Order: sequence, then C-alpha cells, then structure tokens
Amino acid sequence: MNTTELLKKIRKIEIKTRSLSQQNFAGQYHSAFKGRGMAFSEVRSYTYGDDVRSIDWNVTARFRQPYVKVFEEERELTVMLVIDSSSSTMFGTRSKQKQDLITELAAVLSFSAITNNDKVGVLIYSDKIEKFIPPKKGKTHILRIISELVNLKPQSTTTNTSLALQYLVGAIKKRCTVFVMSDFIETDFETALRIAANKHDVSMVQIRDRGEYCLPKIGLMQIKDSETGQIRVVNTSNSQFQKEYRQWWQTNEQTVNDIYRRSGTDVIKLYTDEDYVPKLREFFQKRS
Repeated sequence: MNTTELLKKIRKIEIKTRSLSQQNFAGQYHSAFKGRGMAFSEVRSYTYGDDVRSIDWNVTARFRQPYVKVFEEERELTVMLVIDSSSSTMFGTRSKQKQDLITELAAVLSFSAITNNDKVGVLIYSDKIEKFIPPKKGKTHILRIISELVNLKPQSTTTNTSLALQYLVGAIKKRCTVFVMSDFIETDFETALRIAANKHDVSMVQIRDRGEYCLPKIGLMQIKDSETGQIRVVNTSNSQFQKEYRQWWQTNEQTVNDIYRRSGTDVIKLYTDEDYVPKLREFFQKRS
C-alpha cells in the first residue's frame, strides 16, 4: 500500500468511525463508563441534613461555623486498547478481515473517548509487545492510532495475550478502562486476565469469522496454520475429519466462555460479516 492509498484508507476510517461515535455512542459511552471516583470540588456552609462526616473541620474552625466538603464525580478516564496483531487476525471470508474490524472498533471507541475528554492509549501485541502508545487526548493522537493500525507490520505471527495483559498491568498504574481485542483462539491467558481485571475495568472484544467454523467439502486440501506456519494435507470430504473439526471449535468456544465467566469480565462477540453497531450499543446500555 503506497502513501496515497494509506492516507485514503485512514481518512475513510476516520469519517466513518467519527460519525458513528458522535451519532450513536458518545452519550452511551459517557453513561457506561463512570469516572474513577469522587473528586473534591468545593466547600460550602453546612445545611440541615448534610452528612456530618463531610464536615471540613479545618474550615469550620477558621470561620467558626460549620462547612462541608462537596465532591463530584471524577469524569476523566484513561482508555487502553489492547490489540492482537497476530496472523490469525489477518483472516476473513466475508466482507472484511478480522483485523479490519478491530481497526474500525478501535477508532470508534477512541473517538467516543475523546468526545468525553478521556485519554486513549494502545498496546499492540503478538507473542511480543509490538507497539505501546501512551494514553493522550486529541484528534491528532487518535489519527496516529488509526495510522499505526492500518499500516501495521507485526514482527511476529503468533499470539501471547497473557504477556500483553502482564505488560498492561505494569505499564498503567492507575485504574483504567481496557478493551482487549482479539479472536481469542488461544486459551492460555486466564491467570493474567484475572490479575488485570482485578486492577482495571476490562472488557473482552472477541472478533471471529464464520468461515473459520467449517471447511468446504472439496476433497484433499492443503491447509496452513497462519501463526505457526505448519502445513497439513487433509481430506475435507471425510465425515470424521469434519466432525472432529467442528468439535475442536466447539471446545475452544466453551473454554474461552468459561475464562470470561470466571474472570468476571464483560464480553462483546462480533463477526466480520455483521454490523457491529447494534451489539456495541447494547453493550453500552447494559453497563449504564
């Protein structure tokens, strides 16, 4: 992809996702993700019914009449997008690849965040940390994030979600809102997820393609594992092979669902051939 094509793609994603975030998600995002807590705002004179525990004794002593502290919600959030860039996300049999959908979602969430004056950071990973973009505000920062995702050239092909979550916990000290975006075919990340979810507000965004769940019955076929590079020849017309293939995906799906449940994280399940807006809107509404 040359520079002109790259800029056109970034601009197209910006126009689409910025419009979606403003029209569909800005208000719901604000309601769904609360601030870190209550921040001190001011003091005022005590009135009947105020909680005596909120009395500011220093100010009360100075002015010889009772004053109370007033707090308001601390709205500013930090949003971290933890994005899988392994080769399995470069797959799609319908309208787009999984990585294309991840990029769009990252852009929508980023524009929704900056509309609410929140910071956004990105952690891109494979089986290593490919890129860490510290949280910042502003449109220029969001366009940089989109550009990095569109022009992404990972150094590695395999996945280590556990490593990414461990890095996140070490890199971001204060509690933040986290979206982990992956196909989650790999299942060895439960311990790291529990630790991350205990410190941060973590939501899992699972992106898959329906073409992954079944193979066409076309006889002998050479298949390649996009992450490991391993090549096998299989007979797709064999009923036993088809049965075992379906069972593997069913087991994988159940295992990942159990990880989500035990870790107590929210999850959004999306497919490359569907409109993600209704599910994202439903997700925000459930959290509000």
